[in-house]
Amino acid sequence: MPTIDVQVHAYERDHPGRPWAAVLHGPPEVTGDDMVAAMDAVGVDGALLVSPFTMYRYDASYAIAVYNAHPNRFRLIKPVDANDPGVADTIADWAATKGTVGIRIMMREGVSTDPADPGLNRVLAAAARHSLPVNLMCTGRLEQAGQLAARNRNTKLVIDHLGLRQPQKPPAPAQPWAELPKLLALAAHDNIVVKISGACTLSHEPFPYKDIWDPLFRIFDAFGFDRCMWGTDWTRAVGVLTFKQGVDAFRVTDRLSDSDRAALMGDTLQRVYNWTLSKA
Repeated sequence: MPTIDVQVHAYERDHPGRPWAAVLHGPPEVTGDDMVAAMDAVGVDGALLVSPFTMYRYDASYAIAVYNAHPNRFRLIKPVDANDPGVADTIADWAATKGTVGIRIMMREGVSTDPADPGLNRVLAAAARHSLPVNLMCTGRLEQAGQLAARNRNTKLVIDHLGLRQPQKPPAPAQPWAELPKLLALAAHDNIVVKISGACTLSHEPFPYKDIWDPLFRIFDAFGFDRCMWGTDWTRAVGVLTFKQGVDAFRVTDRLSDSDRAALMGDTLQRVYNWTLSKA
């Protein structure tokens, strides 16, 4: 079965034609060609290319250019603005764009903490109409994610990065799994899926990060492998580990059966995002 990363980023150097809004932690540039070369080097067959909000805000034009150059390797996710009254039209346009499989809400300052917020629910309703999963960057707001899931039963919600705060450089937080019970509570909502992305950055041990597996299996037991998807969050994690380490940690562990590994590292993602990727 193909190995597919649930979240990677690609971006050009800052330039006047496509200026950065801010600086994302990582290399000064990771082009689409760079990302493909990195994937080839470690045997990753495909990836979901998430347009980086830090640099490009709601402009996904570079991600689209990367997809057009490598249509067999990527599918696309873009952030949308829940405060934009016209966001439903934006989502409709995005759904019609070749290569797209989802949208993302950055639940940051300025985005309502109210689960009844009309803007957030407008996004989730529009996504359901177009069968697009909604990725939620909701660290610190896991309870709100559950309330949104309950209000929008027909919308698939994907929790970014375990819903946990992750470091951009060592060391890992003293108690990196402190918020785990709040994530586990979301398993009651069958329209919630979890990205097991960036998990290695939470380890207090060197590769192969053996201390992540007990908390991860609490997630697997709660959600099942049919609602969990592996990923590296490359290149955001570059200050903590290599891309190869983020991939190989899940390949070398004896904690996963072959069938569990296949589900986690590609099968579930293909079903959730309706993308069938052939290794050929």
